[in-house]
Amino acid sequence: MKSFEFEAWDQAGNRHEGVRQANNEDDVISMLRSQGLTPVSIIPIAMTTQKKRSSVRYKKVKAQELSTFCWQLGTMLDGGLPITTAIETIASEMENPYFGWILKTIAIELERGSSLSICVNDFPKVFNTMSRAMIQAGEKGGSLTSTLERLAEYYDNKDKLAKKVRGALAYPIFVIVFIVLIIVALMTFIIPRFTTMFEMMEGELPAFTRGFMYVYETILANLAFILIGIIVTFIGLTVYGKTRSGHRRLSQLGMIVPIFGKIKIQAFVSVFCKTLSTLISSGVPVLEAFEILSNLTNNDVLKTGVLETREKLVEGSSVSDSMAASRFFPDVAIKMTQIGEQSGSLSSVLEKTSLYYERKVDTAISALLGLMEPILIVSVGAIVLVVILAMYLPIFTMSGPGG
Repeated sequence: MKSFEFEAWDQAGNRHEGVRQANNEDDVISMLRSQGLTPVSIIPIAMTTQKKRSSVRYKKVKAQELSTFCWQLGTMLDGGLPITTAIETIASEMENPYFGWILKTIAIELERGSSLSICVNDFPKVFNTMSRAMIQAGEKGGSLTSTLERLAEYYDNKDKLAKKVRGALAYPIFVIVFIVLIIVALMTFIIPRFTTMFEMMEGELPAFTRGFMYVYETILANLAFILIGIIVTFIGLTVYGKTRSGHRRLSQLGMIVPIFGKIKIQAFVSVFCKTLSTLISSGVPVLEAFEILSNLTNNDVLKTGVLETREKLVEGSSVSDSMAASRFFPDVAIKMTQIGEQSGSLSSVLEKTSLYYERKVDTAISALLGLMEPILIVSVGAIVLVVILAMYLPIFTMSGPGG
């Protein structure tokens, strides 16, 4: 049996495309005509796959695209549409050509008899460990539709969190860039003109102006060395961070930074509870779920906390006791997990715990932005004030009595 990609039209003028398995093209034509379709083109799948593979370039698949795919596929399957037809339909409407090619490839493999969980394993950069495990569990438990709905909600929340973080960082980044541009403009256009004017003046400049000009000239004379030092430091930290000890040390430093470290821990606990809830409700075994959770972050401190919890689970402890033994998770998360275990509603309790920590992260970010806004504004004003005083103080001195 060979696979053929076809394009056909029905009597109402609607276009249809997909994949059919047959011995030859004539069998495909007979198959399509028996369904009331008029074939337009029939191409062996090996030829089309090779052409598409060479013509489609890699493009990152966003969380929102994955969420949309899961919602659409779950809805179509719930409506009784065959999975191959559903994925082909979604692929034909996909704006991301790379993701569309992946979905068409999956449809081809499904037509050949593979399961969806096996097909998504071929694309680990798009479907992460968690999604692959959930799809496999959904297929085994006969709850693929509900699993896809949970995955869609997971990716949607992930996309919202990413947008929230980007939105929170947008303002301070803009102000910092604005400050840098002001400094560059002052050093390039304003200060050199005043320097020329000062050289033409007779008499001694005020001490404040002399100090400012000394700092300016020192920075200007060593600008190349300063830039090289910054670049070397950045490269050195990058290389050091790739070593095992360096990565762990930098991870520890990232966790003890005031305010930011606390926000990072709370954000991770929120994602941890949400993901664990999703995995448990999808039928993934707890030990396998914790193995997946350890890959949620590259931070060694966070990963160690999850792995230590998993080790306690292997020894036979409950989830809450294992979390407490790792000495990493906050008390609220441990207590809520214990309540969920005792009441037999661990998944729903973890969901609520995730929302609790998500609100704490929102509050912390809002407070941080409220603190940074006046600091950044004062910084801009202070820089401009120092430059104005240093430049105009000699003029005021000369225009005064005895000037």
